[in-house]
Amino acid sequence: MSDTQETKVLTIAGTITVGDLAEKLALPVAKLVGELFKNGIVATVNQRLDFETVQIIIEELGIEGVKLEKSEESNDREQRTLTENASTRPPIVAVMGHVDHGKTSLLDSILGIKVVDDEAGGITQHISAYQTVRKDRSITLLDTPGHEAFSALRQHGAVLTDVVIIVVAADDGVKPQTVEAIKFAQAANAKIVVAINKIDKVGADTNLVKTQLATEHKLNPEEWGGDVVMVEVSAKEGTNIDKLLDMVLLVSDIEDLKAETDVPAEGLVIESHMEQGKGSVVRLLVEHGMLKAGQYLVAGQAYGKIRTLLDFKGDTFVQAGPATPATVTGLKTLPQFGDMFTIVDSEKKARQKAASNKLEDDKKIASANVTGADLLNMMHREAKTQTMNVVLKADVQGSLTSISDSLKLLNNDELNVKVVSSGIGNVNENDIRTASSSDAVVYAFNVQLPPAIKRLANRDQVQVRMYKIIYELLDDAHNTLEELLEPEVVETEVGRLEIKGVFKTSKTDIICGGEVKSGKAVPSTFARVFRKKDQIAEVQVERVQRQQQEVKEVFEGEMCGLSLKTKGKLQLEEGDKLEFFTRELKKRTL
Repeated sequence: MSDTQETKVLTIAGTITVGDLAEKLALPVAKLVGELFKNGIVATVNQRLDFETVQIIIEELGIEGVKLEKSEESNDREQRTLTENASTRPPIVAVMGHVDHGKTSLLDSILGIKVVDDEAGGITQHISAYQTVRKDRSITLLDTPGHEAFSALRQHGAVLTDVVIIVVAADDGVKPQTVEAIKFAQAANAKIVVAINKIDKVGADTNLVKTQLATEHKLNPEEWGGDVVMVEVSAKEGTNIDKLLDMVLLVSDIEDLKAETDVPAEGLVIESHMEQGKGSVVRLLVEHGMLKAGQYLVAGQAYGKIRTLLDFKGDTFVQAGPATPATVTGLKTLPQFGDMFTIVDSEKKARQKAASNKLEDDKKIASANVTGADLLNMMHREAKTQTMNVVLKADVQGSLTSISDSLKLLNNDELNVKVVSSGIGNVNENDIRTASSSDAVVYAFNVQLPPAIKRLANRDQVQVRMYKIIYELLDDAHNTLEELLEPEVVETEVGRLEIKGVFKTSKTDIICGGEVKSGKAVPSTFARVFRKKDQIAEVQVERVQRQQQEVKEVFEGEMCGLSLKTKGKLQLEEGDKLEFFTRELKKRTL
């Protein structure tokens, strides 16, 4: 940046949409979305980014001449100003790490329950919340999915977190999702505690892990003079689990975590799904206030009267206070993962607020920043892309959102995944009808395919692909898309020849001779014809001769005769050069 260039001030009021940020930075939306994905954030044009995330992205892109400022005014929910009546609340702790590094096993050890038994293949599929007690103090724990497909879930998990326990396997070291978790924690201004797990395993090297974190990611262990607490643990053996919780409480105490209790409850939706006999089942995390059964709750566009209030074990709650996970029933529809919830004093007000939230959501969608150039690109893309239509069914809203967002990331200029229909619950007749009419594949995650529906799918020749692990579903979609790719034309240079004489020329055939200058001359190849520096034609080599005999190849430094096939009459001249090459179709990959 030159000294005379003025610095552009970019003011952000709380959050900013991806589309707005791209416009302000004069960047293509696609480039910005791609950069966000590289940083583990699955984003759409309407998704809102907080100040810290924008800061990270600008740094990653190396954009100069832009100064970020946080506006005092925010269009988002106002941050609550704590009063003198605010009381100490439990810390909210997210457990993150690379897949197979043992974070869910760590939770098992902390809670004394088998969290992992509920998850396919031992991989966390949903965001879940639990509570434990250490020294008469509650700690709220969030288990966040470890596979890259769940970056959207992890992002939400970090945002509502005070402390992040980053689990790193002592025998495996820092991995891509470890780095991603670090970035999320830093963007959310959460304190980091590192749990170096699997110290009981052969090949465990805790010093290597600490060195990687210190040198590559600036997380310096306390014992090395740094400020990051690192605890060596074994989830399998239960080693140092109490010490880890003590460190979490110590780090939390420094933050002086407080919340209001004498206010209407508010918080965040962390999961929602339909359950037979119960209707909508919604998992919440309370931020302020006391949540009670019988209250009228609004979450995004959903509302209803709380029929039952349960803790994470499924036991009845009298009330759920700040930083407490709770499960409620009674909402008329399912809220979205990440929706904020509030309490109002009547069903009428609940209905009005839900309707108002819907209007706001519709406005945001309608006002998405799409330029004329974007529209032209979209039109051009639609004209030449091949589309894979998908009907998507999942067990809970969080999974549905994650799969849908992850499928969108498979799109490129040639291929497009279009979700023609999506919903929560088992595959039904309407799903099959929709798939049949739109030539779509049905992807079903963690739900059932009733026998009658299976027979209908077979009759209508609809493919229903059932999965219990999300990344396997995404791998299938990836492979299916690859089959739609047009093969790549690969050209390989074989040799070069200079024309020394032309013996016969017809409308489509030429017989000539020359010297091989490099490589070799072989039959059944192609050749570009150059006159001086200009390419004037492309021909096909039918036969190669040496001393009146047809041969399979002639090498550098040797003379040979050529029989060439042309598309039209071509008059070769002495001194023209031929560049021989092969051309083949190669299967492409995404």
